[in-house]
Amino acid sequence: MPWNNQGGNQGGNQGGPWGGGGNQGGPWGGGGPSRQPNRPNPPDFDKMFKDFRNNFGGGVSGGGKPSRLLWLILVVILGLWVATGFYRVNPQEQGVVLRFGEWVKTTPPGLHYHLPFPIESVLTPDVTRDNRLEIGFRDVGGRSVARRDIVDESQMITGDENIVDIDFVVFWRIADAGQYLFNLADPDQTIKVAAEAVMREIIGQTRIQTALTEGRQSIQVSVRQKLQELLDEYKAGVRVREVQLLAVDPPSDVIDAFNDVQRARQDRDRLKNEAEAFRNDVVPRARGEAARLIAEAEAYREEVVSRAEGDASRFDQVYSAYEVDKDVTRERIYIETIEEVFGNIEKIIIDEDGKSVVPYLPLKELGRNSNSNQGSN
Repeated sequence: MPWNNQGGNQGGNQGGPWGGGGNQGGPWGGGGPSRQPNRPNPPDFDKMFKDFRNNFGGGVSGGGKPSRLLWLILVVILGLWVATGFYRVNPQEQGVVLRFGEWVKTTPPGLHYHLPFPIESVLTPDVTRDNRLEIGFRDVGGRSVARRDIVDESQMITGDENIVDIDFVVFWRIADAGQYLFNLADPDQTIKVAAEAVMREIIGQTRIQTALTEGRQSIQVSVRQKLQELLDEYKAGVRVREVQLLAVDPPSDVIDAFNDVQRARQDRDRLKNEAEAFRNDVVPRARGEAARLIAEAEAYREEVVSRAEGDASRFDQVYSAYEVDKDVTRERIYIETIEEVFGNIEKIIIDEDGKSVVPYLPLKELGRNSNSNQGSN
């Protein structure tokens, strides 16, 4: 156009018939004030990324390999992840190691290691706590406060076809935590059912009178042993510590009659004990008296036999002497016999003719007086 600058469009956007420089609009040009509002300059992201790369040792190079900082971060994260595999088992616990949810091993108390989560994890159940299992009743409001009877569990049939009501408690602990957690779907219910079954078996072999009186201790021992054997067959990982019979009673409908029978049995036992005491008092004394009489009889027998043997021996000796000298022996025997006969009787010695003795003279009284006078002197 005729009004265009002959210099072409070298001056930029200087259009318009009046020319003028740049974008200083208006047909008048001349660099007047701008009609657009002032705006902040946008951030330069390229410059920011370059500064970050320069400050932290370079960014991503041409091969796409991580930088040293990224390697360091990865190593630290990996080390922390590996360190999470350390675990401690307390003295009252056992460690059960799971690998993707499967039980692989059981560890004792102490410090151990397993592959970090989510590869392996560990459970630490308490194996020293006594667990209490109530069968035949339930405590209401705490132990020893109130007791609710469970008839379906407590009533059992004895060996002599009587019904007895039994409440008992089983105390048990975890022996192998892995077996306890994974071999049985419901370990507590399994222990309860097994204990009830074993108790019914033992009571079914016991007479009711034995169960009510002196057989309680043997029942407890038998139930504990059989229950432990059964749980070992199940591999339940449980150790039965004790079985306690809390109550062994006849059914409530006939309990009065059973109490009467019990009182009669107690009276029988009392009378039996009294009779035993009397026998223990009389029999030893009678036996002692019999032993004394036997000893005295034996002593008398020994005395008589010894005396007879002595007399026989003396007679043999006399006979032997008589055979040697008959006259002397006969005279000696005569004298000894006379001495023995007259030794214990009163005697009056007079001469042969008897003329010197006054008739009717009380010689016996005179002899007694003379003997008494001699004794007094």
